Amino acid sequence: MSPKRLEAFSDGVLAIIITIMVLELRPPAGAGFDGLRDVVAKLLAYLLSFVLVGIYWNNHHHLFRLVERIDGGVMWSNMALLFCLSLVPFATAWFGEHPGKQAPIISYVVVQLSCALSYTAMTLTMLRIHPPDGLLATAIGHDFKGKLSVGLYLSAIPLSLASPWVGVALIVTVAVLWLVPDRRVARTLATKDAGPGAGVSAGP
Repeated sequence: MSPKRLEAFSDGVLAIIITIMVLELRPPAGAGFDGLRDVVAKLLAYLLSFVLVGIYWNNHHHLFRLVERIDGGVMWSNMALLFCLSLVPFATAWFGEHPGKQAPIISYVVVQLSCALSYTAMTLTMLRIHPPDGLLATAIGHDFKGKLSVGLYLSAIPLSLASPWVGVALIVTVAVLWLVPDRRVARTLATKDAGPGAGVSAGP
């Protein structure tokens, strides 16, 4: 299987995941604007999950622009990522239905942690079959944001036992962290587009 085919398959699964999430939303029972109060929590949970899934899609797309080949390990680690992401609609629905409750929020955190770990595993599997000084390794670098994200998710689990909203705040922090563009990846992609001999800057 070519990297492009695997990317296209992943794009389709991510599109279905987002579709399932939006189908979980139900309109208010009444016809007045006051009925929106009953669905605010669900809308906010959907927005947060949409942003997080969108971040994975963006990073997955940029990553595969630098992938030269894949093997069975990459394919299965990519499937593990898609499996974890497929749990997001379930966790989002429960979290949105019971905002501020401990069990739904911890479950949501665990699902997001599993997504982060599986994405990290996929990148490590890709690095194993690519040159250590190639564009892919340069773009990933030390993966500071990836490690920080895993650390925040791990911290969110015990902290949610004390205050569920702290767990939500840490998840939002991860989303904001990844919304900031990674200049190293952008420069690496620009180097690839410029062709051989352009040089590679590792970035900050």
